[in-house]
Amino acid sequence: MRILAAILLWLMLAMPVAAQQTSPSVLIIDSDRLYTETLYGRRIEADLAAEVSAVQAENDRIAETLRNEELSLTERRPDMAPEAFRAEAEAFDNKVQEVRRARDAKTVELQVMRADARARFEEQVQGIVANVMLERGASIVLEQRNVVLSVRSANITDDVIVRVDAQLGDGSR
Repeated sequence: MRILAAILLWLMLAMPVAAQQTSPSVLIIDSDRLYTETLYGRRIEADLAAEVSAVQAENDRIAETLRNEELSLTERRPDMAPEAFRAEAEAFDNKVQEVRRARDAKTVELQVMRADARARFEEQVQGIVANVMLERGASIVLEQRNVVLSVRSANITDDVIVRVDAQLGDGSR
């Protein structure tokens, strides 16, 4: 296996520079880098981070309120009739379960927001990727994580990042 790798490396290095400069018919893009390194992708992530932070702050406030209610109930228990304590404890437990369901729903909502934002981003940049593909005379663009070996000139990620920033900015236009 090492011999095969060494031969492949030697062949790639031995190729004339002109042969390496020609446009490959198959191009490669790293869509994760495209998302995280463009102004548009960064703005989306910043917006989502702000949403997550707001939800976390709300969760913290709710948790503090519930802790205080629980402490109050615990402190009042010795002076309460067992039936009254049971009723309040059950009502508190029901409240906690409802809050948990609402918080879980908010978490799912944030996940859906992230997936939708990423899908809109990919839809917006698809035309830019297609233009680069056509300009280079390629017939296909593959995702980087699906490629085992390629020449450097096949990867268009840097070029697409520059174009996305130039054409879409942070995506808020």
